[in-house]
Parts: sequence; C-alpha cells; structure tokens
Amino acid sequence: MNIVVCISSVPDTTSKINFTENNTKFDSSGIQFVINPNDEFGLTKAMVLKETNGGTLKVITVGDISTEPIIRKTLAIGADSAVRINKIATDSYTTALEIANYLKDNPADLIIAGKESLDYNGGAVPAMIAEMLDLPFVNACNGLEITGDTAKVSREIDGGKENLSANLPLVIGGQKGLVEESELRIPNMRGIMQARSKPLQVIEASSVEDLTTSISFEKPIEKGACKLVDADNVSELVNLLHNEAKVI
Repeated sequence: MNIVVCISSVPDTTSKINFTENNTKFDSSGIQFVINPNDEFGLTKAMVLKETNGGTLKVITVGDISTEPIIRKTLAIGADSAVRINKIATDSYTTALEIANYLKDNPADLIIAGKESLDYNGGAVPAMIAEMLDLPFVNACNGLEITGDTAKVSREIDGGKENLSANLPLVIGGQKGLVEESELRIPNMRGIMQARSKPLQVIEASSVEDLTTSISFEKPIEKGACKLVDADNVSELVNLLHNEAKVI
C-alpha cells in the first residue's frame, strides 16, 4: 500500500504572533515552526498502517526552503521519502492543485491530510485534492482501519459519530483520534541519522497564480481586566452585569 501524507509547517501554538509592514505580513522572526498537529496525527497513523500492511510512506508539502527542517523531521520519524513543491502556501486552491498535479502522475492508495492547518484554518485543501483527483473523501476522521482494499472510517458529526466504509484509493482529512497523543512518534538518533540519506525531492511549482491574497491581519481584542465578586454578594454581581458589562 502506497500512502501519501500531506504536511504543513505551522507556528508553534505557544509562539507570540506579530505582524509587520502595517499588519500586512506575518513576522516569522523568532517563531518556532512545527508539524501541523492534525497532520502529525495522520503521519503517525500512516506509520502504523505501513508497519501493519507493508508498503511505502511519502510525505508531501507545498512550501519554500524554510519548511525543509520540518520535512526532515517527518523522515526521521519514519517516512520513506519526501516531496517539497517550491511555493509558499497561502492559498488553499493553488496548494491543493500543486499536490493534486503531483499525485496524478504519482498515484497513492491512501492520501492523508489534516482536516485543517492551524495557521490559516481554511480546512479546504483535502477536499479540493479529492475533487481534483475524483476520489472519495471523508473529513474530520478520528478512526481509520484498512483491510485489503477497503477502509473503515469513523468521523465526528454533530451530536455523535459516523462510521463509514470506502474503497481505496481514498482521501481523508484527519484529526486527533486517528491515534492517541501518547502514540505520536518522536525522532530518535537513529532516525535523525537515516533521514539525512532519505530522498527529499524538490519540484518547482506551476505558473498558476493564487486566487486569494491576505490584505491585512488583525489580532484578537485583548481581554479586559477581570473583576472578582464575593460569592455571597449577588446584588453587586447583578449590578455590574447590568450597568457596567451591560449584558443583562
């Protein structure tokens, strides 16, 4: 079974985010980048499937050279090879198109992408890849088992859980639950050394222009000061909510 995992390089969620050039550009200075968490769950699940069923595991990303440390980390975790499409990923459609164009010439049995990346939170790329490749797609997956050419998938829905069955090839949008957090793989010294010799292919992007452009960025409004009211002073609480907070 040939598995491809789509990887995004995103800022660590503990990083302090700033913008430059009049809030039109993201300031990457001093930012620690990590594997997108939803992608990391997918990568670990792909490792388990490869160990169980055999086959190959390839990771693919759309990004510039700054993403290569993250790609090398996926190779150290256990991916067999990697592909970097040389383009800064800011637009969902062109990101999906670049990946789909590669997969048309290099088909896979299972394509795993995170349901969304934690930087832009678009949540559109995996579905677009499936549409462009004319493949079945299941989003928000938190369970996946493969038997032969059949995949049994579970996913979250409003108020419950849905169990599905689909034939390979298949695209899924994964999230926490594909594996437990305790199962996430950490590169060891042997894996780090082996990653240096594993193939990382760099492909130039097509000439398709992005359809969307970020005009400006704005930080969330900072939380105001918190007032504490004695638990027994209900009248004061009601007064503050009515006259100051004006929520009642």
